[in-house]
Amino acid sequence: MQDLIETIVKPLVDSPEDVQVFVAEEDSHITYKLSVNKQDIGKVIGKKGRVAKAIRTVVYAAAGSKHHKKIYLEIIE
Repeated sequence: MQDLIETIVKPLVDSPEDVQVFVAEEDSHITYKLSVNKQDIGKVIGKKGRVAKAIRTVVYAAAGSKHHKKIYLEIIE
């Protein structure tokens, strides 16, 4: 799942080397924390959060069939 998130996000940003994905797995859910360069945060979120929502939709759809846990994607600075 980390590779999928990186594959989606890296072409969107100006500093693809700064893209990192961290995983925090709990009993009932898995949280993916996406970290990008501060100057690229707006590109990842998009106008009114549309890009972030699209990324989450793809990740949730791909992960839903593989994992039987709730999946979250957080964008952090």
